[in-house]
This record gives sequence, structure tokens and C-alpha cells, in this order.
Amino acid sequence: MTEAQAQTPERRASVIGGGGTRLTGWFSYLAPSNALSASIWVAQYAQRHFDRFGTTSEQLAQIALTARSNAMLNPKAILRTPLTMEEYLASRFIATPLRLFDCDLPVDGSTAIIVSRLDAAKDLRNPPLRVEALGCALHGRYSWEQVPDLYETAAFDAARMMWNRTDLKPSDVDVAELYDGFSFLCLTWLEALGFCPPGEGGCFIEGGKRIARDGELPLNTHGGQLSQGRLHGYGQIFEAAEQLWGRAGARQVAKMPRVAVCSAGGGPLGSAFLLVRD
Repeated sequence: MTEAQAQTPERRASVIGGGGTRLTGWFSYLAPSNALSASIWVAQYAQRHFDRFGTTSEQLAQIALTARSNAMLNPKAILRTPLTMEEYLASRFIATPLRLFDCDLPVDGSTAIIVSRLDAAKDLRNPPLRVEALGCALHGRYSWEQVPDLYETAAFDAARMMWNRTDLKPSDVDVAELYDGFSFLCLTWLEALGFCPPGEGGCFIEGGKRIARDGELPLNTHGGQLSQGRLHGYGQIFEAAEQLWGRAGARQVAKMPRVAVCSAGGGPLGSAFLLVRD
């Protein structure tokens, strides 16, 4: 990833290009409403959740606060200074109800993942981690805005597919490394994966105790994309491996984890899988 290099005072990275590029496809319908940023699309989902279930900014803040607390123990993280609730609430709105600290951080970085047959990996330096189950289904429209409900995202389809392929249950997961391109997407994954009932994600993370490193479901123990930096979900995979290998250093969860869940995507995009240390 070279997204940090792409963000300069003279030039901003863009998902639609620039320099006179003619807009085609679905962006041509978004441009008149100035809705070209993913922050605007995700904000609509978040606002619907706030209105429908009573979710609050103070609850959503726990995703960012937890990420920053973990990032402070990660030497590879970009943002390692403390973040308070007061600072979070005082930060500017990007797209209501999403604030500055609800948005991930463009960085330069890379992650290498080796996929192998088990018998070929037994004698390597790193003990192999088994992919127990994978889910990547999408049963609705491939669209951010033309959907029957701003709640049922691809995360739910992917999660159902994954759980249908394993005997493991949400209660078996020791650590969760969930996609947080925006903090609300992380909350969505918590509900989609069954860690709490639909609509109760805000209550589940309220106060931050449950998702802390010493909580019942340690979340984004490396700082996530909100504080470590945006690697499009690959940072979550790397951190899951580090935790399962017991190599996460100061941020290693106290209970040696055996099962980790990873996810990526939001809206009409989604994948989830379980990594297991045998």
C-alpha cells in the first residue's frame, strides 16, 4: 500500500481519479450529490443504526478508543498517543455521525501471507495456522445505496456462510481482528458475527470493557486501521497470526488464544474467516 504517499498538500488520492476524468457508471449518479467518499456511504448506515437502535456517539467511540489504547503498545502503529473520549467528541465531523477518529488512516505498508498445504508447512519456522472456515457470500445487490435495508450488509451474508462451515461458535473465539475502515463497520461485524444480537452492538461495546485486551473479546489488538494504519484488512490477518503465535509482545492477550476471527469489507463487500492454532 502507498496511500500515505498519495496524500500530499498538492494532491489527494481519489477513488474516481482526477485531472478531467469523465465519470461513468455508478459514480456519475453520486457526483451530483457530492457523495463520492465512502465516509458518506457508511455514515448513512451508521445514522440509520443510531436512529433505529438508539446507538450513541459515546458508544461508537469505544471502537476508536480501544484501537488507540492497543496501538500505543504496537511499535508499528502510526498513531500511538493517548486518545480520550473528550478528544474524540471534540473532533470534527467528517460525515454525520462519523467523526475524524472514526475514519482509518492512510499509510504505506505491506503484508505477506503464505498459503500452503499443511504437510508442506509442518517444518517451517512459523507453526502453521489452519483456516478453519471462510465466508464471502453476497445475497443482495452489489450496491451501497440500492438496498432494501441499510442494516443487512454483506457482512451478515459472509458471517452466516462462515459459521455454516464449522462446528465452532462465536463463544469459541479468543480474539477478533475486524475490519475498521470506519469504526461503524467494526460494530457491524460484531453484530454480523453473532457476538451480540442485531442492533445491540452499541450496548455490547459501551464502556469498552468487553472489547479490551483483557476483556471477553479482545478487539483489534494491534490498533486496527484506525490507529495502526489502513492495509485493507491485511493488518488484521497479520495481527491474528501474531496473537495465535504468542508473538504480539506488550499487546499479547493474557489468555493464549487458539481461535481468531478476521473480517474485511463493508456495505456490499465482505469476507470473514477463522484461524485456528492446533
